[in-house]
Amino acid sequence: MISFGAPVRKGQWLQQIAAAKATWGKLSEVELRQCQGHAPTLAGMVRQCYAISHEAAEKQVDRFFDKYCV
Repeated sequence: MISFGAPVRKGQWLQQIAAAKATWGKLSEVELRQCQGHAPTLAGMVRQCYAISHEAAEKQVDRFFDKYCV
């Protein structure tokens, strides 16, 4: 589980952008680059783009980081 206060290392996040794009196709690559792997920012983007609850967005982001950013 990733800490929602700590961003993923920049190099690691840049390598995972394609996986993030595949997971959240409504988010652009530019948006994903701008969040820089910062979990709260990404969760906010997911929440807004997919019109889901804050908790659901955090859960999705947490699962993504567990799978791809270990």
